[in-house]
Amino acid sequence: MISGLADLALPFLRALDPEHAHELTLKAMEAGLYPRPLEGDDARLAQNIWGLDFPNPIGIAAGFDKDARVPQAILDSGFGFAEVGTLTPRPQTGNPRPRVFRLPEDRAMINRLGFNNGGHARALARLARRKPGGIVGVNIGYNKDAMDPQADYLAGLETFSPVADYFTVNISSPNTPGLRDLQAPGELDKLLARLMAKRDALVQAGSPSRPITVKISPDLAADDIAPICERLVAHGVDGIIVSNTTLDRAGLKSSEHVNEAGGLSGAPLYEPSTGLLGKVYVLTQGQIPLIGVGGISTGKAALGKIEAGASLVQLYTGLVYEGPGLIPRIKKALIGGIERAGVSSIAGLVGKKAESWAAKAQTERKQS
Repeated sequence: MISGLADLALPFLRALDPEHAHELTLKAMEAGLYPRPLEGDDARLAQNIWGLDFPNPIGIAAGFDKDARVPQAILDSGFGFAEVGTLTPRPQTGNPRPRVFRLPEDRAMINRLGFNNGGHARALARLARRKPGGIVGVNIGYNKDAMDPQADYLAGLETFSPVADYFTVNISSPNTPGLRDLQAPGELDKLLARLMAKRDALVQAGSPSRPITVKISPDLAADDIAPICERLVAHGVDGIIVSNTTLDRAGLKSSEHVNEAGGLSGAPLYEPSTGLLGKVYVLTQGQIPLIGVGGISTGKAALGKIEAGASLVQLYTGLVYEGPGLIPRIKKALIGGIERAGVSSIAGLVGKKAESWAAKAQTERKQS
């Protein structure tokens, strides 16, 4: 009932500028105005990954709660985990407005926000006050004017180690100049070596050892995917998030805003990001937990991500168009998938169709 009432607000929110609508949503959540599930999650949706107990595999993607304002509200809304950020050491305003655009014909959005956030100190203070329980990850990046961008990631690791359940290293946003260059195998080697050494030093100093995931782009060149996966495995990253927004505009139906600069998210990203997910699962032989992101707006789409190799999934744009009622619908679809497959839990579905997704992606990349 509460979820249904929240869904009724969607037409009002979509009549507003996207950033204004987003801010109103955050303020409502801060005030306690958000749907809450009436019962707990089905035990078959639970998984233990990185020593963390996820009650269900559905998370909110970075970008929704950039400044760690509402992680508890997100968890209380029925999500299995929340990811805050992207956070940079110093506050920054991001790119000039307007910088977020809806493409309703495609159930998509374009953003060029540019890591707008209030900086480490403010987010740390909020996370330190959070009540115990639930899983909250911290997505870290670098300031646009950083002299040593890699050092900003190390600062994020050090700052949030006391409060983060896991880290996401964002090297794939298209909206910060030079950031995607860090995905090149040589640069990735340097960054990962510094990050892992920093984590080791923090552990030796008494901090807990936090899992480190790396978020990659859906726009990777075909020849770079295997070397990148090889470097991620070699450096012992704990997880890979597949994927971020895309610069590709092929096949869009929208006429308005379609040529705006920035990263595209939403339904058009589902096929390419899920194909990449399957390929990464195959290349890493299912040995590293993957988080599938991109185009999840139905329960079927979430189930598809898991079958392609994701242990966990994240969404954001799907909520803009479908509302909070999407979360219980996804859970219902996942339980249906478990029952049809005759497995005991969601873990039994992970990667079952990875090879077919990887093969499909390979064919499409060759044709393009």
